[in-house]
Amino acid sequence: MIIVVGIGADGMAGLAEASRDELRRATVIYGSKRQLDLLDGTVAAPRRQWPSPMLPALQTLRDRHPEDIHVVASGDPLMHGIGGTLIRLYGLEHVRVLPHVSSVTLACARMGWNAHDTEVISLVTAPLHTAVRRGGQAIVLSRNGATPQELAALLQDHGRGDSEMSILENLGGPTERRRESTARQWARDAPEHVDDLNVIAIRYLPEERLSPLPDDAFRHDGQITKRGIRAVTLAALAPRPGERLWDVGAGSGSISVEWCLSGTGCSAAAFERDERRRGNIAFNAAACGVGIDVHGDAPGAFGGLEPPSAVFIGGGLTQPGLLDACLAGLPTGGRLVANAVTAESEALLAQSHSRLGGQLRRFQHYHGEPLGGFTGWRPQMPVTQWSVTK
Repeated sequence: MIIVVGIGADGMAGLAEASRDELRRATVIYGSKRQLDLLDGTVAAPRRQWPSPMLPALQTLRDRHPEDIHVVASGDPLMHGIGGTLIRLYGLEHVRVLPHVSSVTLACARMGWNAHDTEVISLVTAPLHTAVRRGGQAIVLSRNGATPQELAALLQDHGRGDSEMSILENLGGPTERRRESTARQWARDAPEHVDDLNVIAIRYLPEERLSPLPDDAFRHDGQITKRGIRAVTLAALAPRPGERLWDVGAGSGSISVEWCLSGTGCSAAAFERDERRRGNIAFNAAACGVGIDVHGDAPGAFGGLEPPSAVFIGGGLTQPGLLDACLAGLPTGGRLVANAVTAESEALLAQSHSRLGGQLRRFQHYHGEPLGGFTGWRPQMPVTQWSVTK
């Protein structure tokens, strides 16, 4: 059995009796240096520091120790911690977790925030831009003492400089400290000596959580699925949590961004032949805090990629073989949605509908504009949409 014991910055003094008893009966204890140093003289077992990288050591842990193995971990080992990794490797029947109060719970208590209203974001392994949001509040788990200033600078770069940041160091320990600022101030003049053991409580401002996002939320050169059509396109794509999208002829990447924002674990791969537009996609992904894999021209870039749950074709429909390649890349049960604005691409969708079924729709949007002293309707180009399940 692997027994994972959560421990806080207050060390042994903060542990429940059951956790202290487990550590005192241990024959070997694994952990990081910081966690092992929190143990006192009542714990007699040999202490083994995790190597780097750690995963190979985890995979062979039970081979090296047939008896019970004890692991110390920060706070709640199942809150972005080692507990989940060990359960995935060995199964719940071989792992027992004794949690401590997590840093997230302590941070919410210090801020007076309800945990159920607060997002948790870990930057321990994830890219920095995944902690950018357009509103709401979050507890961000830092990689090290430099993370607060790096994140503050990124928020400032993406128009979130008014966001309120509280840096909480050594939560629960004797040297606990809290410092508050805005992202703009922290990016410009961050204090020195931020402890590596810190979390960041952020209230993202301005509050602009909208769905779908306005067109001016994206950097683009005119090649963008406009807001109204984007809404009906996302409805047809029907994203579900954890699913992956291939966005073909992605333009600005607006469909990919909205897909990723739609549910937990949603991800996207965007395919765009134009280099400057690929740069816009990467910028828009970072500005909205989502991860999008950006590739070159389709279908040449399809090889070896994780298969999608859905494919959206927003451009390049008349390219020979593209539609068939997209359908071939879909697993059974996957969805394909294609939008067309030209007569040639519309004809291709009509033929595909006749051959494969699905649903064929046409959308016509009008905008009210001044007409003399009155208001008239100005039409946008009609969009034909074909959607099908393989």
